[in-house]
Amino acid sequence: MKTLIPYQDLSTIYFAIAAVLLPLFACIVNCCLPGKRNKVSGWIATIAILASCVLSISIFTKTWNGHPAHVQQLWFTIGATQLYAGILLNNLSAILLLLVTVIALPVHIYSIAYMKNDDNYDRYFIYLSFFCFSMLALVVIDSMALFYAFWELVGFSSYLLIGFWFIREKAVQANKKAFLMNRIGDVGLLTAIIILFAQYHTFDIAQLFGDGGLVSQSTITNGLWVSPVGSLPAIWQYVACGGIFLGVAAKSAQFPLHTWLPDAMEGPTSVSALIHAATMVAAGVFLLGRVYPIFNTTELDILAIIGCFTAFMAATIALTQNDLKRILAYSTISQLGFMVMAMGIGAYASSLFHLVTHAFFKCLLFLVAGIVIHQMQHIKEDNDLDIDPQNILYMGGLRKKLPFTFIAAVIGGLALIGLPLTSGYLSKDGILVQAVDWSDSKSIGFRLVPIGAIITTWLTAFYVARLIVKVFFGEFKLEQFHPHIKYHISDGGWKYRVPLMLLGVACLFPLFSLNPVLYERAWVFTGFSSIHIDRVNPYHTIVPVGVNILSLFLIYWAWAVYTGRKMLVFPQTGLLFHVSYHEWYIDKVYNKVVVRAVMALSRALSWFDRKVIDGFIHLLSAITIAISKIAAWFDYNVIDGISRLLTFIVQLTGNFVRRFQGGKIQYYLFSMLAIVLALLIYLSI
Repeated sequence: MKTLIPYQDLSTIYFAIAAVLLPLFACIVNCCLPGKRNKVSGWIATIAILASCVLSISIFTKTWNGHPAHVQQLWFTIGATQLYAGILLNNLSAILLLLVTVIALPVHIYSIAYMKNDDNYDRYFIYLSFFCFSMLALVVIDSMALFYAFWELVGFSSYLLIGFWFIREKAVQANKKAFLMNRIGDVGLLTAIIILFAQYHTFDIAQLFGDGGLVSQSTITNGLWVSPVGSLPAIWQYVACGGIFLGVAAKSAQFPLHTWLPDAMEGPTSVSALIHAATMVAAGVFLLGRVYPIFNTTELDILAIIGCFTAFMAATIALTQNDLKRILAYSTISQLGFMVMAMGIGAYASSLFHLVTHAFFKCLLFLVAGIVIHQMQHIKEDNDLDIDPQNILYMGGLRKKLPFTFIAAVIGGLALIGLPLTSGYLSKDGILVQAVDWSDSKSIGFRLVPIGAIITTWLTAFYVARLIVKVFFGEFKLEQFHPHIKYHISDGGWKYRVPLMLLGVACLFPLFSLNPVLYERAWVFTGFSSIHIDRVNPYHTIVPVGVNILSLFLIYWAWAVYTGRKMLVFPQTGLLFHVSYHEWYIDKVYNKVVVRAVMALSRALSWFDRKVIDGFIHLLSAITIAISKIAAWFDYNVIDGISRLLTFIVQLTGNFVRRFQGGKIQYYLFSMLAIVLALLIYLSI
């Protein structure tokens, strides 16, 4: 084993391997259990992720701000090239390992109650454990080749979870859409990995992207991408970065590959809480963190622009949606846009800080949505109603019926908006301030990036307030539509309440910093930023104060509008409303342009295959059959005919000669006399 750490520290590596393999072990055990609704499967998966969580905490305490742990083992050899597989534990992998397990644990507990009546209870936990294994392996592996393998496994397991209820047509279409959109990104990432190997002759992440690694020693000079071990035309560096961005855009739902994530809400809400808050969609930002040194200034600027546009676009769409989970889905896309934008402006630490804080408050909001939808589903079934239990237009006044859930929703909503005393304030504050700082050194056009980010923050305040007001305030709308319905709903038992409580506490500032207003003092930020940032300009005060004052006004405005006070109500007509409500028509454009073009090409290729390729094959087949028939006739009538003629002649001759062998002496004497007389007559002539 090739090791880069002292032998006595190998226990950290063994803990990491165990933390990764425990969910896989739970998956295998649950596969072997009999019955479709075996309740033991949920506890097996939960205990496994709990053990992984404990190990991850131990790994984090030993690794955070310490010396990276890196162990490799020779995997296989091709010619003179040796490929290694190993574990790499640094600040980035340690915090993601901890984050995935800490988020997955309350989701597992919640799922035991949420999925208890499902006919495929055990299959759900099999998929969930397999997903956790794939994601945990992804964050600790040290090889780009294995990184891609687990990247694919994360995509595959999310495909299974999104389409868990495969008897629903929408779920089937959603998981196919997610799978295909992610394949586009995967092709880009695979291309980038191949180019990196061609340039550097290694898949080792530490050698490539570590401090003083091969990538940081590379330059582009005179049209060549020059590295310490070789060179390629500079175009390949741009292609590699483009491929990486495609992978990020697909996994982290960035424009233009973002349309799969809202449809992916067809899976169970607990699935959305895990894979669409802290794990799968975070994998793209994690990839950016892993390969960050490869991007040059121009490429980072492009990342900042695309991330800002994605954040703004998704926030405008969330303003008018009525599906509870779909609003949260577009919110996720918007917050991921913030993270990608932060990477682009050089706010590496703030991007990863926001990744961590977002995981907690978005997971909390999804679990809140799950409780609300679950209770609305009970009302629907008990009263035999034809309603969509996810439509917020049927909700309202639920704070009285679901007080614990309401408090959790408010905490998560405030953190998502980024108001003071929440973790979201610390992480988003850092991104906004650094975005303004970054734009100062750029041309005037780049000022649109921080402006767009600030406007997006205000839009977030409005749509989050709209969501909470429509769900929890006012009167219960369904009761107004159906006055005679009977219902009894509650927050649920401890399996619902404990996850909400844990996540709610994590949404507040003390978990990350004792100072509620200085993001620079947060331990996550300092763990990724080696540069001490002084508040030398007024942006550090003006930006947070201005943003949050207007955010408070927008929250009040949303409360006034949606509690019936009719204060500055926007009419639900006009171009802007329809653009937002129809999700900027991006899906429709894809369906009419891309999908129709692909379908037309498929039909043309199908026609060409049937008429030309198959026609040519059928012609060859007909010719071959005709030749075969002629050959068969010739064989039967000529070859076999000659054989039969020779047989007949031999048989005839044999029969004739046989007559001379009758066994009677008088016939023999008569024959001899006849022959002698014939010879005498012949000779006398």
